Amino acid sequence: MRSTQPRVIRVGPGDTALQEAFCGYVPQVFRTVDFRRWCAWGEWTDAYHAYCVFDDGQVVANASVTRMHLRVEGRDVLGYQLGAVGCIPSHRGRGLARLVMEAALDDCGAAPVVLFANKNVLGLYPRFGFVPRRQSLFGVSLTVEPGGEAAPVLDLTDGAVRARLHAWEETAAPVTERFGAWRHARIASWYAAADFARPLRRLSDDAWVFAGVEDGTLYVDDLFAREPFDLRPHLSRLVDAPVTSIQFGFTPERWWPEARELGEDTEADLFVRGLSLPDGPDRFPVMART
Repeated sequence: MRSTQPRVIRVGPGDTALQEAFCGYVPQVFRTVDFRRWCAWGEWTDAYHAYCVFDDGQVVANASVTRMHLRVEGRDVLGYQLGAVGCIPSHRGRGLARLVMEAALDDCGAAPVVLFANKNVLGLYPRFGFVPRRQSLFGVSLTVEPGGEAAPVLDLTDGAVRARLHAWEETAAPVTERFGAWRHARIASWYAAADFARPLRRLSDDAWVFAGVEDGTLYVDDLFAREPFDLRPHLSRLVDAPVTSIQFGFTPERWWPEARELGEDTEADLFVRGLSLPDGPDRFPVMART
């Protein structure tokens, strides 16, 4: 007798009980990752769906889809990003990862798709038409001393702060025109909910930045601003001790044209499908990755 193929169930923002099962799945595959706080914050919207296989009420395989506003050479491109793709250890070798990938990609249709791969399964994605895209690190050598009033830290556990951050989705300029994403505040809030984000700082009413210092380097991970501005006068407000370099979590051609490519980002295994990209180095924004 032929076995019945497992059914893939689409989990959306209103499926509270199924979301809880999904949250139970994630740390079994990605040990340090958790979605529970993000869900409790009400950040799961119709832009995010999980394609799950269940076994006895437990999610055993999944591929999630996030609807994305991509930016490619100054053009807005509607696309998708896959994330949380995997299968719990006890159910591997049954073709379940392939099954949920097929269901997720069916949802994407002919639109472009990007994903950041787990290094253990880099061979999986070319089977679905994905090709690797090299990611670069960008930075500049610069000594910055503390000065002026420190940029206030904003607490994303506060619903009013999250609501203001989401408002940037409609008003903020893309952080890069070369290749990146925008209107991704709910992905950025996931990093904050999971305690993976550097502090969110207010430079002005019209400019917020995720930034922090580590080992003498100021990391500017993301900017939410209505239009590009001169970042230099604000740097001293983001440090409490001298730093000698800056690194950017995105391609910084709009914010620091003199920034140089420091080398390959070996921690970012980006794959793309159905997307023609320009030659030259780029870095998909770190706060827009799922």
